[in-house]
Amino acid sequence: MPKLASRRVVLQFVATAAVFTAVVGPAVAADPAQIVQRTAQQVIEIVKTKTGADRQAAILGVLQANFDMPAMARVALGTHWNTATEQERARFLKAVATAEAKAYSERFGQYGGQTLTIGKVTPRTNGAIIVDSRLNQTSGQPIKLEWEVRGDRITDVKVEGVSMVMTRRSDFNSYIQNHGGKVEPLVSELEARAAR
Repeated sequence: MPKLASRRVVLQFVATAAVFTAVVGPAVAADPAQIVQRTAQQVIEIVKTKTGADRQAAILGVLQANFDMPAMARVALGTHWNTATEQERARFLKAVATAEAKAYSERFGQYGGQTLTIGKVTPRTNGAIIVDSRLNQTSGQPIKLEWEVRGDRITDVKVEGVSMVMTRRSDFNSYIQNHGGKVEPLVSELEARAAR
């Protein structure tokens, strides 16, 4: 499988993993390895049992319950967060979560029996804890995933060293720059994606 396609599948797996924690609820203890492991285990079950609107709703619930979506969205919007109005910020937060949930729910049909193996857990001086893991595929090499956890929330996932949040930031910044430096066109585009 080409590396770009593998990365897409991994991102889908990561988002799916989040879904299951929302269904069962967050881990009792804020143990980052348990949060990640439980999320991954639950993902497998939801992919097998939910489709369509049910899957999308479950994914949205997971994103909201287990990922620090407001913080991730602010970082992804970068300096444009400061220039956005309060109304644009509120619409952006809602639209980005809904668009992500829709995108991932449509791609989950590609799940092919991947499993997640938890590795080293490393506290960072900035308060984040990094949980290393490997996504084992039915064919091909395992893919390295690094989950950033703060408290009981996942704040980023790096796939082979590439940050999901920073990838979104690059995409969003490019879109804003190509649309007159304004946040409104990006918000409208995300709302349109979520509504399709």
